[in-house]
Amino acid sequence: MHFVLECHDKPNSLELRLANRPTHLDYLNSKLDHIIIAGPLLDEAGEKPVGSLLVLDFPDRAAAEAFAAADPYAIAGLFQSVSIRPYRKVLP
Repeated sequence: MHFVLECHDKPNSLELRLANRPTHLDYLNSKLDHIIIAGPLLDEAGEKPVGSLLVLDFPDRAAAEAFAAADPYAIAGLFQSVSIRPYRKVLP
């Protein structure tokens, strides 16, 4: 089943994001079988990351939640909010 994981950073947390980016990317690279697409959400100027958006493939919501909780960004306390929603791809 597909899930959209949307995470919004706490205000003024760019340094925390950058400090944890290498371990975050290592974590994502170790889970590529479950990631359909992943990348940062950007500020209105399209320059600075302010969150994360991933489309995931897991058997159930509990597995998607466990994935999100184990992300080094989450462990570091980067996120102000996290949303996980079921998703169905229609196009293309």
